[in-house]
Amino acid sequence: MHRTKNFMLVAAVTIALSTAAHAQHAMDHKEHATMHGATTMPAEPIGSPAEPGQGAFAAIAEIARILRDDPDTDWSSVDLEALRDHLIDMDALISDTEIETTQVESGLRIEIDLIKQQNQAASRMVPAHAPVLAEETGWNSAVKTSDGSLVWTVTGEGDSAQIKALGFYGLMATGDHHREHHLAIASGHSAH
Repeated sequence: MHRTKNFMLVAAVTIALSTAAHAQHAMDHKEHATMHGATTMPAEPIGSPAEPGQGAFAAIAEIARILRDDPDTDWSSVDLEALRDHLIDMDALISDTEIETTQVESGLRIEIDLIKQQNQAASRMVPAHAPVLAEETGWNSAVKTSDGSLVWTVTGEGDSAQIKALGFYGLMATGDHHREHHLAIASGHSAH
């Protein structure tokens, strides 16, 4: 009987310590998340998905919501098909584009063969993105098109290593203008 009581006492203490440790861990985790600016999201009802689907679909859904929420939207100018075309170009640029890069003294020289069908998205996006990249970063960003090829040269004194490390795809994704650009396309105010 004495052993049973001791065993039960040890089991109770072990459970209590384990529960306290678990509670402390949960509190530590909550404090850590708060320290990093995390906020608790309200719980979604069971059976209510949070993701609106594939990325392009989600982008169009977000822009459509913004346009619908804006009482000043000029619906006669809205062109979600143009946004869809641009999102298709973005996907093709990342998935299909074939490029040749050459490191130059202060950056990169990128050559794109425009005769290849998989590079058509780049033929529309690179010339539109290059001046925006220059404006946002202060880098030299020049595009020349000739004889069925596009040559994009990006250089920046003191930023050579960064430009080279970003490469074509990182340079195309650099900047914080993409979301505003998508809204402008959908609103009928911009196009590539």
